[in-house]
Amino acid sequence: MRRWLPGLLLLSPSIAAIAIFVYGMLGWNLQVAMTDRHDEISEGRFVGLTNFVQLWDQPRWHISVEHAVVFTLVFVGGALLLGWLLAFLMERGIRGEGTFRAIYLFPMAISFVATGIVWRWLMNAGTGERAVGLNALLDGLGLGFLQWQWFRDPDWGMAAMAIPAVWQMSGYVMALFLAGFRGVPDELREAARVDGASEWKVYRHIVLPLLRPVTLSALIILGHISLKVFDLIVAVAGTQVVTDVPAVFMWVAVFDSHDPAKGATIAAYIVLSVTVFVVPYLIWSVRRERRES
Repeated sequence: MRRWLPGLLLLSPSIAAIAIFVYGMLGWNLQVAMTDRHDEISEGRFVGLTNFVQLWDQPRWHISVEHAVVFTLVFVGGALLLGWLLAFLMERGIRGEGTFRAIYLFPMAISFVATGIVWRWLMNAGTGERAVGLNALLDGLGLGFLQWQWFRDPDWGMAAMAIPAVWQMSGYVMALFLAGFRGVPDELREAARVDGASEWKVYRHIVLPLLRPVTLSALIILGHISLKVFDLIVAVAGTQVVTDVPAVFMWVAVFDSHDPAKGATIAAYIVLSVTVFVVPYLIWSVRRERRES
């Protein structure tokens, strides 16, 4: 007891807080989702998985899921690619590395709400004389034919919505990859060069395989953020259907339509989608630690 009791007493407030405000709230949300409480007055009766099935009959739910998939693909792919490229440039030893690293990481200090407010102006859909932000810049450069509706575009609006998220998170991904690059032993690189490997082959066969854990970690973090994104989209476009995602649909269901059961059902689906990303990563991490120990 002398070994484990002090640590348990120290951690008990955190354990209690997590049990109540995380898992307790998740359980309460699931309980509401399995009732017919479609207004704020009735207590609701248990209906099992009826709400989970009926939600797929609503066209707006299908739209929000499709938008979430598009946002996730563009955001995760763009942040990984841009973050890797920035880390590669840093790793090659450019001058003023500390300054550039601070500049790339600066967006992380800004909330998604502030980012959304700025990018709402940058991605204004006005064209011609009404153009501001990026459209005005394109017009000034003589590239007016590239002016776009951005997030108001009905087909590719969600791809444009991912641009502010890529801008904000690519610096964080850059830091992860840069730490991975710096963690590759120089002896391995030198041994490959001595064996006649070109610089491309050194990265292809030595460096990149060793960066797989970093890539997986970045993928899990970005995927988790994208699946529950809310504040950025609301700050940029509000609660429009053209930029609807499950989290925004949940907000509309609870606070505009006053339907707690539907909102709780959508929230349960969001938790489930995040779990699909996180749980396999946790299993992989535990198995890796056991192999290394």
